[in-house]
Amino acid sequence: MSDLRPILAADLGGTLIKLGIVHGGRVVAQKVIPARSHEPLAERLPELEDEWSTLAKSIGFMATACGGIGLSFPSIIDPATGRVLTHFGKYTDAPQLDLQEWARARFGLALSIENDARAALIGEWQCGAGRGCDDLVMITLGTGIGTAAVCGGQPLRGAHGQACGVGGHFTLNHAGGVCEVCGNIGCAEHEASTAALPRLAAELPGFADSALSREAKLDYAAVFRLAADGDACAVQLRDDALRVWSATAANLVLAYDVSRVVIGGGIAEAPELVPTIREHIHRHALTPWGKVEVVRSELGDAAALLGCEWIGRHAERVDVRGETRSILPSSRAL
Repeated sequence: MSDLRPILAADLGGTLIKLGIVHGGRVVAQKVIPARSHEPLAERLPELEDEWSTLAKSIGFMATACGGIGLSFPSIIDPATGRVLTHFGKYTDAPQLDLQEWARARFGLALSIENDARAALIGEWQCGAGRGCDDLVMITLGTGIGTAAVCGGQPLRGAHGQACGVGGHFTLNHAGGVCEVCGNIGCAEHEASTAALPRLAAELPGFADSALSREAKLDYAAVFRLAADGDACAVQLRDDALRVWSATAANLVLAYDVSRVVIGGGIAEAPELVPTIREHIHRHALTPWGKVEVVRSELGDAAALLGCEWIGRHAERVDVRGETRSILPSSRAL
């Protein structure tokens, strides 16, 4: 690829915004700032500008001389326009913003924006656990359940930007409750996600006597830790979650015909998680051609930033006069 200038990258999370300068598959400079995602995104943009400029100067570069901007965002992105289509309670003004115009006005650069789960998968595909495979899915177990797919060497987006992006809202329990996020009944996020965990724990008869009830932070790290100690409530929550996450992974394998599943999120480090999902897929997902690989994410929190390099290099090039140059040729290589 001819243009190998650094890329300005940002991963806008609900709690933290990770900013970086990415070059050649490495995050060469990085800054993490509080997200304050309950505030309008328009009010956060000036801080992004300042932090990017400072990071670029730290490596002897001007932000305006970078090769483009890649942005990872927690929502559905219109693949035709690059506009944010909705919000999930974070940066609620984003659908009204023209972020491409902001990037041109402030930096003279083209901006490509991508769903955060898809950006993380692109990072793993290019630089981590997905290398060497052009048909794979990723499940990110965090506050919610993020999913994304690469099929035939192309990130899968679909007509409206949500292909494989809402796998966390596949129905798994037809008799379940209504998801507060999507409105579906018994979806994976409603049945086993960090956001749902306080409700799931409180519904268990023995929760008041469980060590879980005394945890300062109720998350799946605490669940798996206390389950290993034999806490009955923690064991039930852990086993229920493993069943939900395994079924979600199997559904993705069947839907997208992939050869590899990458599991991300902090809880992916739990020693029983990847083997359990692997065994479930091998036992229950119809794959007469062979066995699906199931692996742990290699890049952790850096995955989306590294994905932003691929995303940013596939933006239109816009010079400081606002004139559009040729689009970079489609290529898997960074």
